[in-house]
Amino acid sequence: MERLQKAIAKAGVASRREAERLIAAGRVRVNGQVVTILGTKVDPERDRIEVDGRPIRTEAHVYVMLNKPAGYVTTAKDPQGRPTVLDLVASVPQRVFPVGRLDRDTRGLLLLTNDGYLAHRLTHPSFEVVKVYRAKLQGAISRQAVHRLRNGVLLDGRMTAPAQVRVLSRSIDSSWIEIAIHEGRNRQVRRMAQAVGFPVIELVRIQFGPLRLGDLASGNFRYLQEVEVQALRNTVLRRTGSR
Repeated sequence: MERLQKAIAKAGVASRREAERLIAAGRVRVNGQVVTILGTKVDPERDRIEVDGRPIRTEAHVYVMLNKPAGYVTTAKDPQGRPTVLDLVASVPQRVFPVGRLDRDTRGLLLLTNDGYLAHRLTHPSFEVVKVYRAKLQGAISRQAVHRLRNGVLLDGRMTAPAQVRVLSRSIDSSWIEIAIHEGRNRQVRRMAQAVGFPVIELVRIQFGPLRLGDLASGNFRYLQEVEVQALRNTVLRRTGSR
């Protein structure tokens, strides 16, 4: 048994606070009866819970971290028949979907889940969830280029937000940098690097919010620990409270 507002939040319908407002407004029914008392205990597996007349899904949420290899597209189906990231998590019994995207040639950390509520907040620009990448660039990146990346470059008529940039190594032929951004523009890191004159050769995402890729092998996945899931939730909760 668990509190009604928690069951609604776990189903991805609304946040717990929003669920409390729905209950108080008389928009929630349990087994056909309107419930307006906060804290009412329910059994999500047995009780029929409806919000605005629609039953909620009570399937347990799962959270999967994948180390995406190059060559896979971040979609459920690909009209061109290319392999998708869902092929790599086919053994997960629940139907999960990617949180955000990595382009076909980008490797690294990709989160997949069936928690639509959390996924929406992790990808919505207003929550400014930080993504960290390591990029191999063509040529010896200049100080001026690093300065431009840090302060923002013009893409599609708009400046990118300031980025955190650290040069890891530099040679005549190539450079490795670490770059942290919180926007989610299409192919943003690649386009930023191109804009400052140092095209990307390789790109790996090593961090998404509080999650770090660590030593997870390419093509493998693992389930998140509860403490990691809570850290993701805290990330968007803190942002909500600051607005």
